[in-house]
Amino acid sequence: MKKSLRVAQIGCGKMSLYTMRYVEEKGGKMVCAYDVAQDRIGQDISFVLGGKKRGVVIESVANLEASLKKNKPDVAIITTMSLMNDIYDVMMTCAKCGVNAISTCEEAFFPANSSPKITAELDKVAKANNCTLTGSGYQDTSWGSLISVIAGSTQKITKIKGKSSYNVEDYGIALAEVHGAGLTLEEFDKKIASVDRITDKARKKMIDNGEYSPSYMWTVNGWLCEKLGLTVLNQTQKCVPHTYKKDLKSSTLGMTIPKGNATGMSAVVTTTTKEGITLETECIGKVYGPDEFDQNEWTIEGEPTTTVTISKPQTVEMTCASIVNRLPDVVAAPAGYVTTDRMADINFKLNI
Repeated sequence: MKKSLRVAQIGCGKMSLYTMRYVEEKGGKMVCAYDVAQDRIGQDISFVLGGKKRGVVIESVANLEASLKKNKPDVAIITTMSLMNDIYDVMMTCAKCGVNAISTCEEAFFPANSSPKITAELDKVAKANNCTLTGSGYQDTSWGSLISVIAGSTQKITKIKGKSSYNVEDYGIALAEVHGAGLTLEEFDKKIASVDRITDKARKKMIDNGEYSPSYMWTVNGWLCEKLGLTVLNQTQKCVPHTYKKDLKSSTLGMTIPKGNATGMSAVVTTTTKEGITLETECIGKVYGPDEFDQNEWTIEGEPTTTVTISKPQTVEMTCASIVNRLPDVVAAPAGYVTTDRMADINFKLNI
């Protein structure tokens, strides 16, 4: 009989409600959980999940190394921040403890083209301790594998265009702040947009120094190029603020965003390749007004030209299901930092 996976949850916020439940529903076993919030530390995970107590107490992330060595999970799910610099310490701890880890961190999906130095460091330690680190989530399915499969039914490709939107209210404050939600337009320009008004040489220097903050499609374009065997010549991004016609209340930010202030942003990433195929992808993350909803549309231009649309995708649930369905793939993968383009295409797992 197949042994059920023993799973650690790092970050017990909004996303963990789904990841932990999905683990349980697929026959996995939650063995430890961690957070930084004092109102969660010391609570049973039922504090997040509801229902009966599971006998798993949420610990402080400060105890992570000792606790991982004690509990010996097969794999850890990291649902905290969106940039590699922010999850580096947690990932490194997992690597040092020889614990496989998968993160919803959007940059973790393909970090070598935005944070090469720390990716190499994590890869080295993970290999030394025979474990696998990776990133997955909504992009793994809806921006990655789905698009590469459609490309497989195309004879000639000239351009790949993608556009996806999501409500930052569903993911937590870290993601909302990365998208500039709540900033004045002047603050947005200074903190976010101005970063992209640099030369290619300056951008490369920032990337080499680990100072660049990529938008979510930045890593997706890198993943797709690697998956499709394309050679990147140049890649740029442009971030533009979104506003709403009325004041918008944000429960995640704990404020009302005044009319005219940024509710979030649109990030457009353009990639040119040696093979002549251009990727132009856009992600829109913002606090939604009552008339707005998630959408995902991609077009592969060529012979034939194909457009696929996911109408009103449930991005939170899809993100968390992707993570949990990937768990057996991560455990089976070779040691190191292994992005999912090097694994089998993501598919449904009846149990883990």
